[in-house]
Amino acid sequence: MKILLAVDGSAFTKKMLAYLTTHLDLFSGDIEYTALTVHGALPPRARAAVGREIVETYYAEEAAKVLDPVVKFLTRHQLNVKTLSKVGNAGELIAKTAESGKFDLIVMGSRGHGALGGLVMGSVATKVLASCEVPVLLVR
Repeated sequence: MKILLAVDGSAFTKKMLAYLTTHLDLFSGDIEYTALTVHGALPPRARAAVGREIVETYYAEEAAKVLDPVVKFLTRHQLNVKTLSKVGNAGELIAKTAESGKFDLIVMGSRGHGALGGLVMGSVATKVLASCEVPVLLVR
């Protein structure tokens, strides 16, 4: 089984990881975990002003801030995890990565604003649910 963990470094990610490590009995067999973080793209003018190398370094540093603690936490719980970082629209990229990578499940934290809050705020979880065929486990 391949599980995609959508992480952003928030308290909701921490709750999702805690849930995952305390409910490992829900998943059986050989499981391959991949943690994915997605950062919004810098504005084109900012990218042009600072140059490609600085922008790439910035994205790598931001990804490491999110992914390093996730890897450390899961390793402490004897779980091996691969990491991915992407730049763009989080909802779209999580869904596309899950489908193109042939993942069996997406696990992600959710703020739990409800239907109206999701419509107004454009929740990442709502976008993933609306645009992805892969099952999603939301942890609130």
